[in-house]
Amino acid sequence: MKRREFIAGLAGAAASSVSWPRVARAQRTERVRRIGVLMNLSADDPEGQARTAAFLQGLQEAGWAVGRNLQIDIRWGAGDVERIRSYAAELVAFAPDVILASTNQVMVSMQQATRTVPTVFAAVTDPVAGGFAESLARPGGNASGFTSADYGMSAKWLELLKDIVPGLRRAVVLHDAGNPGGIPQFAAIQAVAPSFGVELVPVGLRDPREMERAVTTFARSANSGMVVTRIAEASFIAS
Repeated sequence: MKRREFIAGLAGAAASSVSWPRVARAQRTERVRRIGVLMNLSADDPEGQARTAAFLQGLQEAGWAVGRNLQIDIRWGAGDVERIRSYAAELVAFAPDVILASTNQVMVSMQQATRTVPTVFAAVTDPVAGGFAESLARPGGNASGFTSADYGMSAKWLELLKDIVPGLRRAVVLHDAGNPGGIPQFAAIQAVAPSFGVELVPVGLRDPREMERAVTTFARSANSGMVVTRIAEASFIAS
């Protein structure tokens, strides 16, 4: 199997969530392929377990089985930037055939670790704006995968907030400027704010005290609202 075909199969497997099918019998001469997997969650996280189970299930459907024609090295970043960076380098050192990377945060470290090992990403917000792909149609480079959202949705959140509170004049926007998706996501909201007559107050997610002050001020102000970007489990609140 050519590497390109293998990557395509891996990409489909990452999205698969169907029941276990019968595994196709592999030829005895087929060499064992190696996959590195780097998750942003902790090993005991239920969501992480569900994702890896679906991934293994998809591989099984495509005829790949651990111990027969496949070896998988899974690492759990648990949201720790340094740990993720270390695991990214470790997985690349294994010289895998392909790497599965989950979320923008993980992809940043993977790109720092390698620009040659084929990488399939999942749960990434706008890979083009994040710098992970040249375009959705032709990703280029060594990475391809699945996008969970595009930044145009961010502008819609402010529009919905304005619909909820027609007199909205001020909106706090919680975002992570350190995340590749944080800056362009805020920029999309910022671009439409003047048309709605709304003043934006950006608040970083890495400073708990700043967040607390922003939420307190927001709660005391009339005709104000808050947008929590998708990088931080997006939602919107109004008062």
